[in-house]
Amino acid sequence: MRIDKFLKVSRILKRRTLAAEACDGNRVSVNGKEVKPAYRLKIGDVVEIRFASGRLKFRVLSLKETVKKDEAASLYEMVEE
Repeated sequence: MRIDKFLKVSRILKRRTLAAEACDGNRVSVNGKEVKPAYRLKIGDVVEIRFASGRLKFRVLSLKETVKKDEAASLYEMVEE
């Protein structure tokens, strides 16, 4: 699954366009490497997103095309905040 779609489906970011902009702005890295929106995520990847107010780091547990709102948090586990 593309990283921009995962960030939207998991509800980490609200819109896919925001996820794509974050990737294009070099604010998203996977396993320590900056990635573009089309990067293919795998289960077990560690993703870090840098915001102006801090950063968010999590591990991918599952890849699903669609999930309900209350199931979205089951797709990842937080490593650091």
